[in-house]
Amino acid sequence: MLAVFAIIPTQAAASVTETKAINEKLGVPIVVYGANLSEAEREKVKTALRINEEPEFDEITVSGQDLVKYIKDSNASSRMYSSAKITRQDEGKGLVISIVTPENITQVTAEMYASAMLTAGIEDAIVEVAAPKPVTGHSALVGIYKAYEVKTGETLDTERTDVANEELSVATTIAENGDVSDEKVAELLTEIKKEIADKAPTTKEEVQQIVDDQLSKLEINLSEKDRKLLVDLMDQIRSLDIDFSKWSGQLSDLSQKIEEKFGSISDLVQDEGFWEGVKNFFKNLVDTVSSWFSSDNDTQTE
Repeated sequence: MLAVFAIIPTQAAASVTETKAINEKLGVPIVVYGANLSEAEREKVKTALRINEEPEFDEITVSGQDLVKYIKDSNASSRMYSSAKITRQDEGKGLVISIVTPENITQVTAEMYASAMLTAGIEDAIVEVAAPKPVTGHSALVGIYKAYEVKTGETLDTERTDVANEELSVATTIAENGDVSDEKVAELLTEIKKEIADKAPTTKEEVQQIVDDQLSKLEINLSEKDRKLLVDLMDQIRSLDIDFSKWSGQLSDLSQKIEEKFGSISDLVQDEGFWEGVKNFFKNLVDTVSSWFSSDNDTQTE
């Protein structure tokens, strides 16, 4: 197992030496910077996102005003640090997400970003996320939303982006309060969404049954408060204007990628030190496939 891990980075490193061609169909990558980055921090982000490897790219900045646009009841004066590079893909290619500074994105995982992005309506893109200092990672989604609209000319449904942000909040709450691993939370959200897509529940009671079934299947125990948060979130997702027939296939693909990446949750290595090492290894892979406000504290909320 460790021998396989040792081989993968070498292959990934070799791939980035290849000459990149400009995609004349979908356009060049777009880099979005948090508005509160200092010049030194911006340079640090550029290095992390490997901007120098792109023959051409566009740049924009995301601020608290953008936050208010995409997420209701948010604070326009919030500080923005998380940044990202977004490259469009052909329809059907899905999401490829990597957190290239995992030490600085302290709560949100690539799987959580992918799940929330599908909720928001972003389906085919390569996304790399970076921050120059520790932040929770919540607001990186806002930069991705703005970049996606600029690049595609499409307008995202703000109701969906707001629910996607709520999804990240619920996911991190469950992980913290329920002492559930990030990967298991990602699997839980994905499996519930698959069931909603497949069964098309019409009432909150039916959604609640789906949630309870998946909690039991994955052997996750939540407090009644957190269980209610999850049910309310999934009921909101059920009511969104989403093509669930199309979404089901995307979620199945995400579920398969989580399985391929981490294996069945029940089969995970139980030694926590070993598991943390495995998790951190994969977080550093540039091409890990899985389908993204800050205070002045040491770990900032962004």
